[in-house]
Amino acid sequence: MSNPADAGVVVSGLADADVRHLTLLQLNDLHGYLEPHAEIQWRDGAAEFSQMGGLARIASALDEARRDALGAVVTLDNGDTFHGTYPVMQSRGEALVPIMNALKFDAMTAHWEFAWGPAEFKTLAARLDYPVLAINCYDAASGEHFFPPCQLIERDGVRVGVIGIACNIIDKTMPPAFSEGVRFTLGRDELPGWIAHLRDTEHADVIVVLSHLGFPQDVKLAAEVAGIDVIVSGHTHNRMETPAIVNDAIIFQSGCHGSFIGRLDLTLTSRRVTGYRHRLIPIDDHIAPDPAIAQLVEAVMAPHRAFLDQPVGEASAALHRYHMLHAPMDDLLLDAIAAAAGTEIAFSNGWRYGAPVRTGVVTMNDLWNMVPVDPWVCVADLTGAEIRAMLEANLERTFAGDAYEQMGGYVKRCRGLTAYVKIENPAGQRIDRLFVEGAPIDPARTYRVAFITQQGVPQSFGRHRQRLDVRAIEAMQHYLGRQRVTAIEPRESVIAV
Repeated sequence: MSNPADAGVVVSGLADADVRHLTLLQLNDLHGYLEPHAEIQWRDGAAEFSQMGGLARIASALDEARRDALGAVVTLDNGDTFHGTYPVMQSRGEALVPIMNALKFDAMTAHWEFAWGPAEFKTLAARLDYPVLAINCYDAASGEHFFPPCQLIERDGVRVGVIGIACNIIDKTMPPAFSEGVRFTLGRDELPGWIAHLRDTEHADVIVVLSHLGFPQDVKLAAEVAGIDVIVSGHTHNRMETPAIVNDAIIFQSGCHGSFIGRLDLTLTSRRVTGYRHRLIPIDDHIAPDPAIAQLVEAVMAPHRAFLDQPVGEASAALHRYHMLHAPMDDLLLDAIAAAAGTEIAFSNGWRYGAPVRTGVVTMNDLWNMVPVDPWVCVADLTGAEIRAMLEANLERTFAGDAYEQMGGYVKRCRGLTAYVKIENPAGQRIDRLFVEGAPIDPARTYRVAFITQQGVPQSFGRHRQRLDVRAIEAMQHYLGRQRVTAIEPRESVIAV
């Protein structure tokens, strides 16, 4: 493939009769966001807020891209779609089905969709007008693929082979119910065979891998597996202005929460990609919402508006999860968990999802967006040695030198401790200094901690685990309600040194 210095330049130079054009449109990691929401963009080194996203505006952007494309158009969804906001959670994904069908996607793959259980997700998928694809998800009993592994799309003279790779950590780090009766592989070993099948048997002109492995994993995958033309990447919420080119594969990803969509225009000659143009499209107020989709969205939202618009408190600083090592949104969450449990120490998962919340009024909708799974608050006793080991295990899952071993989101969120870490160190040796409640950690001492989810404190750590009679959202609601404005002080619990 020609790789122009400027990715905006399409390189061809061959006879027009030999040339075909293909436009790939991408939505990744929507996390159930039906309407516009606050989003942070970085300009001149400063964070600026704007209202972005919304499925009605996404519909308009997709339609415009389809109208001005030079040739065939294929629209793909990376998954993390049917889960993540209150209306979607209450309907167990069903509320989104008519809207996603109306957006005319051609295929998707999946991750959090498995939260409803594989059987229920399969039932939901059967209602879609497009397939869920996964070469790496198998029925545990029969060994058969749980979803179709690939799809050949023939459009305007272009044969597009799309291979799906679902998130591979579902049966490794997530609750057992997510993967009941199914197993997941990385997809690395299966991929060459499916590429050959699509190229040689189905005569595909271009091979597109629709992946929810994550950007680091996709980069390694592209380096190891020949014959991939494009990887439409997801999971890690990378907001990529420019694609990565690895082993002639073009890799792009387009943020999260529907704040952006990705567009990749390809020039094809003799079944080879000979040029490309990429654009990250902001879904902002310059895009008029599609009226028909707006009506569908309103029908979903209307029964919940009064509940979701309730103010529950005020915050003195913006809440977000856009920092790898710590984030103010999770500081608020941990303070609420600790207050509910009566502890100084608290742990939570390093989630990436959850759109930012502006300074000022915090609503019930904001709380549900922060923790849509609304887990129970729990407590346990951990020794100092266990706390260190748990943090080391989390740092390895997040920063493993082998990208395929990276199975976390961001670093585990912590309250009541300060860890100074050397990210470049090998597994088990990243914590340089660790302080708990202001003093050096005592390996033999037992500490009472609060946590939510099994990622907060995995089952292999701690004793006297107890589930309290309060969930995370109720804990935050009570915490915010105690004072008119909750001061959000920057708290660096994990510090890279």
